[in-house]
Amino acid sequence: MKIGLDFPRRYYPRSFLSLLLLAFAFVAAPLIVAFYNAAVYVEELAGQSQTAVSQAAQASRGSRLLVEQTTALERVARQYLILDDAELLNDYARLRGNFKSNTSELSLQPLDELQLHGLNATIDKEQGLYETLLGHRSAPAEKAALIEGYVTLSELARDVLNTSNALIDREVDSMRRTAERAQETLWLQLAATIPLGIFLAVGVTLLIARPIRQLDQAIRRLGAGEFDAAIRVGGPADLKYLGGRLEWLRQRLIELEQQKRFFLRHVSHELKTPLTALREGSELLMEGTVGPLTAPQREIVTILQQKSVQLQALIEDLLNYHRAQESVGRLDLGTLRLDRIVDQVIEDHRLAVQARGIRAELHLQPVALEGDANKLRAVVANLVSNAIKYSPDGGIISLALRREGDNVILDVGDAGAGIPPEDRERIFDWFYQGEHQHHGRVQGSGLGLAIVREFVVAHGGRVEVVDSQAGGAHFRVSIPLVAAAFRTRAS
Repeated sequence: MKIGLDFPRRYYPRSFLSLLLLAFAFVAAPLIVAFYNAAVYVEELAGQSQTAVSQAAQASRGSRLLVEQTTALERVARQYLILDDAELLNDYARLRGNFKSNTSELSLQPLDELQLHGLNATIDKEQGLYETLLGHRSAPAEKAALIEGYVTLSELARDVLNTSNALIDREVDSMRRTAERAQETLWLQLAATIPLGIFLAVGVTLLIARPIRQLDQAIRRLGAGEFDAAIRVGGPADLKYLGGRLEWLRQRLIELEQQKRFFLRHVSHELKTPLTALREGSELLMEGTVGPLTAPQREIVTILQQKSVQLQALIEDLLNYHRAQESVGRLDLGTLRLDRIVDQVIEDHRLAVQARGIRAELHLQPVALEGDANKLRAVVANLVSNAIKYSPDGGIISLALRREGDNVILDVGDAGAGIPPEDRERIFDWFYQGEHQHHGRVQGSGLGLAIVREFVVAHGGRVEVVDSQAGGAHFRVSIPLVAAAFRTRAS
């Protein structure tokens, strides 16, 4: 079994720092592209606006000047036709030169077809009028025709000005539409960039979090004493190296666990032989086999007997611990009635209950499930024994058994002092008795609840301490009705 999946090396850079930098680059890339496009649109719009404004301003200035020049030409022509002064023709020629220069500059501007047509019509009209003016005769009809022609010339110049103003309006409207398109494009880019950025951020976060989550799972499994799963951590090379060190640590812990079990098994058996000799010797001394004992000697022999009994109990606890750990992974599954097992356990503790005046309240529903009868009997026996031990004389212990969905729920409560919150996390650890130890007639070894947890977990269930409204300790065991799904794991 492996913890996590090992991604191909090409998916990750060599170091975690490089992975972070690459992640920030991926997340920032859409924003950089969006800002670049925005800058390009703004620059394009600014250039278009500057060009359009400059051309429109030049065309408008030239058109206004054209109107003023045609007006001046009309005024000088009227004066010449009235006064018939040759000097006025010189003034006309000078004004006409300015007129031609202005029309030449206007013709170089990027005018549209209508504006260019009006300009050419104005130039042709002025040329015809000038030729007529030079060869005119003093006939009234001819003078009137010339004056009417210059009036028409002024109107043509005003048409060119109006056309230029209309062109300015069109350019402004074009810039407005361009700005609207740019704004719409930027909004669309923003609408696409935000989900893309979120998607990349989530993807990169998952990519970064995966090896960290694998490390966390590996450390949690090692802390829980689950050494059967090989540790494999993907990601950058430094995190993979760290995963390799955790795998080395797992192998070392397995070796230490095996050494500990070997030590407990052999030392416990080796201690029983001299302990038996000590107990037999102290009993012979107490019986007076080697002669009568004085009161101080009898007190010393009594202490030896008590301590030897206590030492034997500790050795038995060590052996029970070793046997429990070795048998956790082996389940002898079969269909059983858990309510009957609870009744049998209560019957086995009847003398202890009666001796202390403790009353047992049973609320047992008939429940059948698949499990190991001996291990489940040990679970119930340890919980009941724990409840009796910590209940005061004349107290009440309660046992409730019910089916809840696909699970069997067993509640065991007592009327004792309860379990302090700071002890609840470690109450199921091996040999842990907590800071608030029981000071009654029987001293515990810290193995009962640990065995309960191991056997319950082997069945795929869980055991926990829950709050009790009536006071005292309240343990709740939840076991699946069908343990077949856990047969492979247990074996």
